[in-house]
Amino acid sequence: MPALHDLSLLAQVEGLRRGELSPTELADHYLDRIRRFADLGAFAEVTRSAALERAAVLESGASGGPLWGVPSAEKDLVARTGVATRYGSRARADLVPVASDPLAEAMDAAGAVSLGKTSTSEFGLTGFTEPLIHSPARDPWRTSAGAGGSSGGAAVAVAAGLLPAAIGSDGGGSIRIPSATVGVVGLKPSRGRLPIGSGFDSPDGLAVNGPIARTAADAALLLDALVGLAPLSYATAPPGTGPFLAAARREPGSLRVGITTESPWDDDEDIVLDADARTAFDTAATWLADAGHGVTDAEWHPVGYASLFRVLWRASAARIPLSDEDMTLVEPLTAWLVREGRALSAVDLLGGLSAARAFERRTIADFAAFDAVLTPALAQSPRPVGWYAGHDPERTFAMQVEYAPYSSFVNVAGLPALTLPVTTDAAGHPVSVQLIGRPGGEATLLALATQLEGLRGPL
Repeated sequence: MPALHDLSLLAQVEGLRRGELSPTELADHYLDRIRRFADLGAFAEVTRSAALERAAVLESGASGGPLWGVPSAEKDLVARTGVATRYGSRARADLVPVASDPLAEAMDAAGAVSLGKTSTSEFGLTGFTEPLIHSPARDPWRTSAGAGGSSGGAAVAVAAGLLPAAIGSDGGGSIRIPSATVGVVGLKPSRGRLPIGSGFDSPDGLAVNGPIARTAADAALLLDALVGLAPLSYATAPPGTGPFLAAARREPGSLRVGITTESPWDDDEDIVLDADARTAFDTAATWLADAGHGVTDAEWHPVGYASLFRVLWRASAARIPLSDEDMTLVEPLTAWLVREGRALSAVDLLGGLSAARAFERRTIADFAAFDAVLTPALAQSPRPVGWYAGHDPERTFAMQVEYAPYSSFVNVAGLPALTLPVTTDAAGHPVSVQLIGRPGGEATLLALATQLEGLRGPL
């Protein structure tokens, strides 16, 4: 009998429904592992007593909900009544919300058991999870390295067997960057796919919620649950192509797959694809071709992206409600982004938003010939803890782009994207690639990811 944390999310859900596993048994097991591996920095807050009480309540009633009895956690950007929610910031060190955010309420309604809060970067603004308020999130494969961000704690929790799966948020790669860093599956849904965390909740349309899991099937199961958390909130939601678990189990057939290592940052930053990332990309392209897909170069030459994204990212920071006193407590990069964002004029902001919509249309048109587009997930190997410290804000921003130049443009274009490990480096560390889909094309990505997992075999 495998250890409970070695069971897939799918196996746990089935075991709970058959009565072979209990909510308390699972919660207690994962809480023990969270305690044992606390030095990985995956959790910002652990709610042991509340989790065991919740599990006991579930056991006393009829089972129900797609995630009944499944251990879960909220990213430390999601408010839960009575639980410290710090947003990764010393400026919110004492915040205990009196009301829960819709995601926390919906996960409760789905039957999940929250074990606490997974760690994030300050206000989710960076692609690394090393906030000054608590210890950094560390790559379980190489603990001297950081886990990426901003959903670094969630990705570490899944990779280290501290959660069966997790929900992250992704405004510029915050699901895919840490998932690729620690070698798990990260799925950023299409803008509008989910009723909570849809991407339509802010003017820039960047941030969406999505699953982090160890397999494509587990990510699909969690995506199905997320889609069903609430009635659709927007008429512009993508057409239904679920259930996604069924899609992950289907043979994808013969698809048209574009491949590119070009990023929209190439003209503005020093983007260098390292040898391991290149090997993973080439290997995945070869496997897809050998599986019968039409694999061809994607002719894609984006221009003008860097300037528009800098406007959007500064504007998103400007919306964080920080007082003058708060600004003395936040990290230098956060303070810089907020001040830069607040200095933008209405003309600057509207110009950035207009440029983003034009970029979205061009990118969708450029990728229209393909069912999916393959890119590297990251350009560099996992960066050491402290890699981004001690630099001026402009340089810190550039270093994040150099690490993950293939992520943020997908948010601007509103497309679905999935990262998954396909190879390992000389030390046995997983190396990932990214698959980008058409609008509403999550089902195709999940089918391709399952096929690549089969061709790869166990890591």
